[in-house]
Amino acid sequence: MTSESTKPGPGKPKDSGRDNIFTAPGTTSPFRFDEQVAAVFPDMIQRSVPGYSFIISGIAGLAQKFIQPNTQAYDLGCSLGAAALAMSRGSQHTNIPIIGIDNSSAMVERCRLFIEGYRHKNPIQIHCQNIQETTISQASMVVLNFTLQFIEQSERQAIIEHIYDGLEPGGALILSEKIVASDPAVNELLIKLHHDFKRANGYSDLEISQKRTALENVLVPETLETHHLRLKNAGFKVSEVWHQQFNFCSILAIK
Repeated sequence: MTSESTKPGPGKPKDSGRDNIFTAPGTTSPFRFDEQVAAVFPDMIQRSVPGYSFIISGIAGLAQKFIQPNTQAYDLGCSLGAAALAMSRGSQHTNIPIIGIDNSSAMVERCRLFIEGYRHKNPIQIHCQNIQETTISQASMVVLNFTLQFIEQSERQAIIEHIYDGLEPGGALILSEKIVASDPAVNELLIKLHHDFKRANGYSDLEISQKRTALENVLVPETLETHHLRLKNAGFKVSEVWHQQFNFCSILAIK
């Protein structure tokens, strides 16, 4: 029986190392998931997103509960495929197609190499396209792991509704997002705690400031209430936060 390995396989690319993209003064161009970001993404995500490793482990555990025979699973905005691999690892079933989607060609190229570098018990397909153009069908589990926040707000409801329509009854959507607290004082506190987290992980004040500027109007967070209302309006019978650290959370929604 095969299983996901934690050791690099022959096809797995070497990480370029530490995220130093925003160390030089004046690095404030709008953030893009280009080759420069793709090359350091594992380091960037671990040092920037509180609870990221826990969420990936949790996705494996949720896959064990929700992935069913004769269905499919989707990782929308898959970056380097961490959630896709977690679903394959957690699934109690084999031969479940797991479909990863990302619109960054640089991410997709590296993701395919990462996927090839692991043994996994379910077939994983990686496609380069916009998730708005992706057909969702016979899905028992869909993951949007810090993806919706990069999409135009006017398009978000339609995406959630499309996912809902493609899920089987009892299927799950895992929606992870950076959020805005409803209370301004609490929101400012959470931002400061997040910046402290980044400093503790070796980012300088200059890097933190420049990346924040680069992400302005690119990553647009919303309140938890907005996410829950959107999920309710799409038809989900339940949506609950299953993990939160500072202003980063993950929601479980069930059809």
